[in-house]
Amino acid sequence: MNIRIRLIIVLLGMTTIVSAQQRSGNPIAEGWYADPEAVVMDGRYWVFPTYSAEYDKQLHFDAFSSKDLVKWKKHPRVLTSENVSWARRAMWAPAVVKKDGRYYFFFSANDVHEGEVGGIGVAVSRKPQGPYKDALGRPLIQHIVNGAQPIDQYVFLDDDGQYYMYYGGWGHCNVVRLADDLLSIVPFPDGETYKEVTPEHYVEGPFMLKRGGKYYFMWSEGGWGGANYCVSYAISDSPLGPFRRIGKILEQDPQVATGAGHHSVIKGRGDNWYIVYHRRPLTETAANSRVVCIDRMEFDENGHIKPVKITNEGVEKAPR
Repeated sequence: MNIRIRLIIVLLGMTTIVSAQQRSGNPIAEGWYADPEAVVMDGRYWVFPTYSAEYDKQLHFDAFSSKDLVKWKKHPRVLTSENVSWARRAMWAPAVVKKDGRYYFFFSANDVHEGEVGGIGVAVSRKPQGPYKDALGRPLIQHIVNGAQPIDQYVFLDDDGQYYMYYGGWGHCNVVRLADDLLSIVPFPDGETYKEVTPEHYVEGPFMLKRGGKYYFMWSEGGWGGANYCVSYAISDSPLGPFRRIGKILEQDPQVATGAGHHSVIKGRGDNWYIVYHRRPLTETAANSRVVCIDRMEFDENGHIKPVKITNEGVEKAPR
């Protein structure tokens, strides 16, 4: 092999290494995690996922932060059942917001059924990495209303300063208004407290974003333990709907991974959007063998969300 060919091979190898260092790769973290809540706070990207395990072992949350979406730092045990007196099993699906210098960590616990203690709780910290401590000593929402199990909450801040919380399993979704302290719920102007906003084929995992004055409501369909778990969406002129299903935008790719669902979305600089979700590696079949991944999410000229291509490479650097 002559010197010129050797030099070309070396340069190609170096290009591959540099390219790999400029992308996040998928998954973004080692270990089994699911239901990621992705947010931007304090000049960093944050991901708060469920620790994916059997319900009786699912008793803590880790978090991950990054300045560029490529290098992620783990923050272990930001909230544990030790700081929530009523949580005994199945803690999952966090939603985290910052308000007035405090960080509010909403979570589901106990896989609650009517008559049991459990549901949606809220913990508070002075730092995004915690430690968080239960703020109420009881669930914020415990009862089954409109058929919706109180799980999978997502907190959305509208442009007028109103915080809404969308939540619900068992094929039903409710929206409630959060009080200014984020520690209680208050009625809507019409006197109703829980409004059902369930779209067609909804199962769980609601999410909301606003772009161009339109409300994009998103949710997961299918069984969370199966290969066909996926995400669909609707567009409305109001945060209360109606939400008419448009179609799927995230699903399995038999060449990459299965069970792609229960997502959240973050906005980078400009009109750059990223979808953070969990999926199941092709080598795995166990329901809890899930990993957190990130890929680009784009809109077409009509404002519709393009189907997401799930990848092993992930996304390029995106400094805050």
